[in-house]
Amino acid sequence: MVAVSLASETHGSILCPADHNSVVGFKPTVGLTSRAGVIPILPRHDTVGTISRTVSDAVYVLDVIAGFDPQDYDATKEAAKFVPVGGYKQFLNLNGLEGKRLGVVRNPFVSSLNKSSVIEEFERHLKTIRQRGATVVDNLEIANVDVILSSKRSGELTAMLAEFKVSFNDYLKDLISSPVRSLADIIAFNQNNPDLEKTKEYGQATFIASEKTSGIGEKERQAFELMENLSRNGFEKLMMENELDALVTPGTGAIPLLAIGGHPGITVPAGYDSAGMPFGICFGGIKGTEPKLIEIAHAFEQATMIRRPPFSKSFEMNNEVLFGSA
Repeated sequence: MVAVSLASETHGSILCPADHNSVVGFKPTVGLTSRAGVIPILPRHDTVGTISRTVSDAVYVLDVIAGFDPQDYDATKEAAKFVPVGGYKQFLNLNGLEGKRLGVVRNPFVSSLNKSSVIEEFERHLKTIRQRGATVVDNLEIANVDVILSSKRSGELTAMLAEFKVSFNDYLKDLISSPVRSLADIIAFNQNNPDLEKTKEYGQATFIASEKTSGIGEKERQAFELMENLSRNGFEKLMMENELDALVTPGTGAIPLLAIGGHPGITVPAGYDSAGMPFGICFGGIKGTEPKLIEIAHAFEQATMIRRPPFSKSFEMNNEVLFGSA
């Protein structure tokens, strides 16, 4: 058990596990934190954030890791303008929901849920959000949301396969000592060590598909442009036209919206379904709006205090051995 861990996200690797494990996941704007030393997947989406017990824990770490890094020059230089004077901890405001405007897109982010207990809890949370002084703008729609949610149709898969090979090869070449220096080397190693790498169980179809690409050509540039247009005319347009501070969704459905545009999001524990499994509520915003998201997420967290510490029989037994039974 740790208080907080660093994590990287391309498409859900922070927000998803946080949602499923009743902890806080904080995915910053791409470039707000350095990716130097992190294995790349899709650099235009990759970002380093945190998984933690509380919003405040995440924010204290963000104050340390946000800002310009010459080893991730272009991305961090562009996003450095978003870092506020005085850092982010000043936005840990118990009244952070007051005066905020939060949008709800029910189709598909609520309507697609097949757990009535999660929907009921989400409705209760919307009531709490209103009671804390926020305006909930309900029943909004996002243009081309079905395309955005499909990695094939949005261009994300095309971009990822091409950029992964290029950026991963660059990453491997920079290592001081390594028996593998390219994606092709990795594929060969996995083929030669199927038991060690569990190649039969998991395969490496994505690696092979990426290796077959030939850099960034017209097809890839069209994919990049498509993602930018989808983000600009979808999520970003929704936020600006409705003057929203955040989009609020149950679970992890909004991850593609945030991924294709490099936007930030915070997931906070929101409850437990009828089977006792945890789920979260996600607050997403446009690039650079971490201060507003922190205010919203912290105020919601403190108003609800839903997270329960994990429990297991082995944990109880270890405590008895160390400290004696009560």
